Amino acid sequence: MIRLRLRRRDLVCQQAVELVTDYLEGALSRTDRRRYETHLAGCPHCTEYLAQIRKTIELTGTLTPDDLTPHMQDEFIALFRQWRDEHPENGASKP
Repeated sequence: MIRLRLRRRDLVCQQAVELVTDYLEGALSRTDRRRYETHLAGCPHCTEYLAQIRKTIELTGTLTPDDLTPHMQDEFIALFRQWRDEHPENGASKP
């Protein structure tokens, strides 16, 4: 989970994108949530991004490993390994 402390009164789109997971998980403070929602109210691009993330969560929540072809499984594993290697600060251990 990304924890950014919002220092400015208004969010910019990059901050809104970085905070989307915390927003959806209810992990933002009341003040930060209000700032986030204020940004969404005035930004159709971030509003659409949030809608896309919600839809992705909804759709992927219904996938099972059997729904993926072996090639897709290999691609997901490769993407995870790449992410893990590029973000060791997240504590993902290598198998």
